[in-house]
Amino acid sequence: MPNVALVQGASRGLGLAFVKRLVEQGEYSTVIATCRSPESASELQKLVGSHASRLLLLKLDVTDTASAQATASRIAGDGITLDLLINCAGVLHSPEGLQPEKRLQDVSIEHLEQYFRINAIGPLMVAKYLAPLMARRSRAVIANLSARVGSIGDNRLGGWYGYRASKSAQNMFTKTLSIELARTNPEIICVGLHPGTVATELSAPFSKRVNPEKLFSPEGAAFKLLNVIETLTPRDTGKVFAYDRTVVPW
Repeated sequence: MPNVALVQGASRGLGLAFVKRLVEQGEYSTVIATCRSPESASELQKLVGSHASRLLLLKLDVTDTASAQATASRIAGDGITLDLLINCAGVLHSPEGLQPEKRLQDVSIEHLEQYFRINAIGPLMVAKYLAPLMARRSRAVIANLSARVGSIGDNRLGGWYGYRASKSAQNMFTKTLSIELARTNPEIICVGLHPGTVATELSAPFSKRVNPEKLFSPEGAAFKLLNVIETLTPRDTGKVFAYDRTVVPW
């Protein structure tokens, strides 16, 4: 059977780097790239042009349940079984005014809802519709892009209420999902992945003080995380791993 990987949130940054790496390394016979607006994803369009036989581009908006359902139906209709699902979509700040909170007085219901909807609920809803398409009797991996700041035990600086809490909630969803999925497929692995600080639009406003040796390119981060994914076993399911394969504490 062919190996199939799907990257959700693939239009830019780390998601795009995952797609490029997966297509280039050749381990997966088919790579499915999904994003909110495929028609405006110019880099993905170029990749499809160069790898039309192996790369499929589909629409998937993590904030739209109907979109996730439609994508799952399209994949199921093609008889495709997924071996790897990487959830990349996430938000830390936005031009519309979303910013990590520095103090309690910066917290707002609207911004908290946006953090949770995209960072925590989004990946879970994607799993709801795509997990049934994962390989059932062999190794399969669901990897959710998490962040060390979602660790309760590692929180030493405070602030960033919404982003921290949404990533912490995502980690709990990952753990809970790992327990349920293992009941029907003992070989399935469901983990969170911390990529470190990556030079993308998401981290750009906050990476000035980062040691250059700890600021990774999207391509370098994708390479490290795919290496982590390759080494995972069912014993690792439910955990959150950093780019160097160390376990991120709860």
